[in-house]
Amino acid sequence: MNASQEIPSFDVLLPDLNKSILELIKDYRAEKINSWEELEERVNAFFTPERMDEVESIVPGWRKMASSSDGVTLVHVMCVFLGLVMLPEFQNLSPEQQQLAKWIVLFHDVEKAHVRGRKDLTHAFRSAVLTAGRLKTLGFITTEEHESLLDSWSELTVSAVTKLDESSDYIQDNHKLPSIVEGIRRMFGENTPATLITEGVLLHMSIDVVEDYPQAAPLRDEEIKRYVNTDLVPLLKVMMLADNEGWVMFDPEDRLKQRNQTLKVFENVERLISI
Repeated sequence: MNASQEIPSFDVLLPDLNKSILELIKDYRAEKINSWEELEERVNAFFTPERMDEVESIVPGWRKMASSSDGVTLVHVMCVFLGLVMLPEFQNLSPEQQQLAKWIVLFHDVEKAHVRGRKDLTHAFRSAVLTAGRLKTLGFITTEEHESLLDSWSELTVSAVTKLDESSDYIQDNHKLPSIVEGIRRMFGENTPATLITEGVLLHMSIDVVEDYPQAAPLRDEEIKRYVNTDLVPLLKVMMLADNEGWVMFDPEDRLKQRNQTLKVFENVERLISI
């Protein structure tokens, strides 16, 4: 990672949210929160209109995301934060990497749409577009090309969808990844904090990690080698570990199974990018 750039602090910009995450972890570990319903009650109590406004000021679209799917996505994202901070892999990251991981979690589902009875299989690309358009405002450094490229890059990334056949849902079109990733790096630079955050959001649905829940458009091995480097891989690993945790925090058996499967997959990812 380009260490010359200071990383705007999630903890400083969203102090109430960060404090709430730590308090929820403390109560979860003390077995004062034992079900999704109990966590949902705590999350809803935290997000007063004032606190919703605070997060919305950092991430436009947060309020819309929080109200979709009867609040399920909001509770899931909070579960992902809890899972992230409790991960030993997160604790082993540098302080700078920990901040990047929190920003990735904050943005990763912000454009997730509710489609009754169906999954939104393209929200990672749309969430990356919102991320790329917001990071400069938060204090992340961009290149001189950021302003001139952002609109055309956003249009390309949002339109990067395809169907396997007429009856299938839209999935992300990985054939457009060369131009999408090149655009990110032109707007933010190589391996900069903003690049790693945007790429982490973009690719958080792009690697198969849990056998029971395959991704709709996973990267092939040669694509992993092309788009995932040694700076991005630890962030993607904790993001995808935590994303799983966000659904199975109250199911110890599934939690352990999904964790082990994800770690095994990332052993292979790390092997691939080292070749």
